[in-house]
Amino acid sequence: MTHHPQIKIPATYLRGGTSKGVFFKREDLPEAAQQPGAVRDTLLLRVLGSPDPYGKQIDGLGNASSSTSKAVILARSTRPGHDVDYLFGQVSIDQPVVDWSGNCGNLSAAVGPCAIHMGLIDPARMPRNGSATVRIWQANIGKTIVAHVPITDGQVQETGDFELDGVTFPAAEVQLEFLDPADAGEEGGAMFPTGNVVDDLHVPGVGTFQATLINAGISTIFLNAQDLGYTGCELQGAINGDPAALARFESIRAHGAVRMGLIRDAAEAAARQHTPKIAFVAPPRDYVASSGKAVRAADIDLLVRALSMGQLHHAMMGTAAVAIGTAAAVPGTLVNLAAGGGERQAVRFGHPSGTLRVGAEARLADGQWRVTKALMSRSARILMEGWVRVPGEVLAA
Repeated sequence: MTHHPQIKIPATYLRGGTSKGVFFKREDLPEAAQQPGAVRDTLLLRVLGSPDPYGKQIDGLGNASSSTSKAVILARSTRPGHDVDYLFGQVSIDQPVVDWSGNCGNLSAAVGPCAIHMGLIDPARMPRNGSATVRIWQANIGKTIVAHVPITDGQVQETGDFELDGVTFPAAEVQLEFLDPADAGEEGGAMFPTGNVVDDLHVPGVGTFQATLINAGISTIFLNAQDLGYTGCELQGAINGDPAALARFESIRAHGAVRMGLIRDAAEAAARQHTPKIAFVAPPRDYVASSGKAVRAADIDLLVRALSMGQLHHAMMGTAAVAIGTAAAVPGTLVNLAAGGGERQAVRFGHPSGTLRVGAEARLADGQWRVTKALMSRSARILMEGWVRVPGEVLAA
């Protein structure tokens, strides 16, 4: 048997928000991987160390969680009014699947800094000091993200005192604007695909649940924690250590995806792990976050717990935060009701690692809700740069 030598590819390893990912400049990828297809997917799977039946990704750069099994491809944009094209791949840990169906809101915070680092932004547009505005085309969902990247002495400022629950150390703040975040990508329809802000979602063998089904930031199914037997204060161990609970959530997610028109049959959900997300909400109450930090009910508007790739997330996905802010801004959704109802332009919610504030601008026009912008702050930092090495047989996929 012929064994191919390893190849090396320029890459940058970054933290963005509460996620980590391997970033590539598209032109640096092997030619066969510069286009969608099996070669690209096989390459990224091998980079992250998937599929791994042990669930550890020991032979790759993944860290055995959905938050750290991610890949990003950047390119100088030819789209008018944009600086960089951003393509995101959610790499499954134990399956040979790269899911391209949605965005990663956390890694969105790293796109602007990384694009500057990779030389994809015209240096003439960079201030010596201040904030660089980077307009990002999110290619997965066909939306615009505006990143405001701090610049000091002509360089991206990565260190600072901005604290983000779920991230151990403070860093510089990157402000993000998600423009017109609803009606994303292939979903294509209204922000509420069923036309309702609350539906009765029937799941055979499981039950019927009130649900808010929304396309904003990322397609998301919101449920009431109480209907599931939860308080909304749960940490990862309470959910991820319960196989029956995870199976129930996956069944609800699959049937919700059918109801949203994302798939035709619930069985198709197994190959579409990244979207839709599923989350449950509850009114505020005191709890202790995973770090040991006490979160007071008086300091938050509601509680939210969300699952990603079949596991309860340790904090909150950035795209799900956009969905939370958007749903909170629309009266009558389960998110809005958990936050106390009424009109609101921002919410602070409690998640397993602490709290997060997200804003959204919503308006009702011609009987349809529209959100023009969602806003939140994250941070980002380069962790390593150089080359990633993979066995050459990946190019023979």
